[in-house]
Amino acid sequence: MEFVSTRLITADIDRLVAFYEKATAVPAVWSTPDFAELTTGNGVTLAIGSTGTVPLFAPGSAEPAANRSSIVEFLVQDVDALWDSLASWVTDVVAEPKTMPWGNRSLLVRDPDGNLVNFFTPATAEARAKFGR
Repeated sequence: MEFVSTRLITADIDRLVAFYEKATAVPAVWSTPDFAELTTGNGVTLAIGSTGTVPLFAPGSAEPAANRSSIVEFLVQDVDALWDSLASWVTDVVAEPKTMPWGNRSLLVRDPDGNLVNFFTPATAEARAKFGR
């Protein structure tokens, strides 16, 4: 078994894809007007589907903007530099960059649908070793 992606369902796919493209500097690849994917350098994919894709799986099985239990996480080169570029346009900042007890320096924001997004940089020797940095 191989974990290949996380998918977010949204009522406004253009807005959500634009947020992730701008925040990550990764261009989305659109398969249809209702489905796009952003694949990072290590091959992990963030898939974004419109509410129109939900009935294809099972009607009512997913609801946009209702997440309060997951965090989408991106390993970045320098979280403080990223914060400098995001601060002027990200409207929902949960926590500005700070070093966590497990050694990552993290910035926590919400995307336009309210999903938590953590951008982090390993800050301690142990955290850097974990991520091969």
